[in-house]
Amino acid sequence: MQTKTPSAATEAADLLARLGVAEALRTGGGRTVRSPVTGEAIAQVHDADAAGVSRAVEAAHAAFLTWRTVPAPRRGELVRLFGEELRAARAALAALVTLEAGKVASEALGEVQEMIDICDFAVGLSRQLHGLTLATERPDHRMMETWHPLGVVGIISAFNFPVAVWSWNAALALVCGDACVWKPSEKTPLTALAVQALFDRACARFGDAPAGLSAVAVGGREVGEALVDHPKVPLVSATGSTAMGRAVGPRLAGRFARALLELGGNNAAIVAPSADLDLALRGVTFAAMGTAGQRCTTLRRLFVHEDVYDAFVPRLKAAYASVKVGDPRAAGVLVGPLIDAAAFELMQAALADARAAGGGVTGGERAPMGAAYYARPALVEIGDQAEVVKRETFAPILYVMRYRDLEDAIARQNDVPQGLSSSIFTNDLREAELFVSARGSDCGIANVNIGPSGAEIGGAFGGEKETGGGREAGSDSWKAYMRRATNTVNYGRTLPLAQGVTFDV
Repeated sequence: MQTKTPSAATEAADLLARLGVAEALRTGGGRTVRSPVTGEAIAQVHDADAAGVSRAVEAAHAAFLTWRTVPAPRRGELVRLFGEELRAARAALAALVTLEAGKVASEALGEVQEMIDICDFAVGLSRQLHGLTLATERPDHRMMETWHPLGVVGIISAFNFPVAVWSWNAALALVCGDACVWKPSEKTPLTALAVQALFDRACARFGDAPAGLSAVAVGGREVGEALVDHPKVPLVSATGSTAMGRAVGPRLAGRFARALLELGGNNAAIVAPSADLDLALRGVTFAAMGTAGQRCTTLRRLFVHEDVYDAFVPRLKAAYASVKVGDPRAAGVLVGPLIDAAAFELMQAALADARAAGGGVTGGERAPMGAAYYARPALVEIGDQAEVVKRETFAPILYVMRYRDLEDAIARQNDVPQGLSSSIFTNDLREAELFVSARGSDCGIANVNIGPSGAEIGGAFGGEKETGGGREAGSDSWKAYMRRATNTVNYGRTLPLAQGVTFDV
């Protein structure tokens, strides 16, 4: 006998209960949450309003006033405990990511692992927050830079990485002495509620974390606006579309708050004549089709040298034809659903524009999966970068173009408004070094012999131009969550002035 597969709603309720989310938070609300896996409604959550956002920020600010006085290594202990909670709940949280965001199982597990990794990174960082002692021209003086907690950090995240992006910000902000208020994507609020429940468990084990240190505010644009406009939020980290960034950036600038923006990406790769084509094929297919093309680092443009085009592109087409599209919970599936109907419609509109521009389209059709929106990844062979190629479509569409000269390929790669990630496949040292030089890729991420997606937390993540200029994780990214002070200490008995100024009274 076959066991009947539980409905998506039943599965979601079970996972949320195991993760500690109270039933009252996921039932009876005015916002319906649908799973992209089946199209079913899986929860009814409660939206915050502007007053609710204000209360969360005020509580977070009160928590910050206490938390900033806690030694940084002690703050790191809370993040360590949170990492333990994530390890224990990794399978359940990943299953919820799959159900709510549509990621295949390995990618969902990888996203939770990324949260664990950034917690480990932040715990180590809690003993390494440092300032510089600077040379001073005045005798018997010491000049130094010190770094202090900033305040409440607003975090606005997107559906495609529903939990990892929050953790990149929150783990560092917490060890830096800040509090956090999180506005998740209205398409993926359940994973946020689950993460908050896990964080609450860590706080209970920690013992004396101030109430309100982390909060979730579910809702649409109005919730984000309330967070962006609140005077007690000195930093907002916002991940999403370039259009969202254009709205958020000026509002923050208007009150002299900081913006950390992670926006659009129209990422490219170059396959050079010397490339290992087997390696390139694996790199291109994962980067272009992973997460159903819904990563900000998804490979969207591919430049293939004319000498290897006819050997490489047919193999790429074969991979596109053979990749398994379907329920992301099933074994062997590599491409899950698009997030919703709107995403599918945008994909079809882009493919229509590509055909009108002379592109030859392989794939792109909807796969029959009930009320959900599954699409076969599309490969578009096109002569040059038409307007449709230069705009980002958040779907599995890869535009493939020939090139002859590397510097021309780099120029074409850079000739888009976005500047997030890029890569080159080559075994030529000169080509590799040119690509990562000042004359090469203009992106925040430039890789050699790997695709543009799949960033590690050890390196700073972010890009240039319409990608927003923000950086998360990596090296000195902690400084974004702190304020810098310059201190001069006179331990002598005279008062020499800088620049030789005299002022005798």
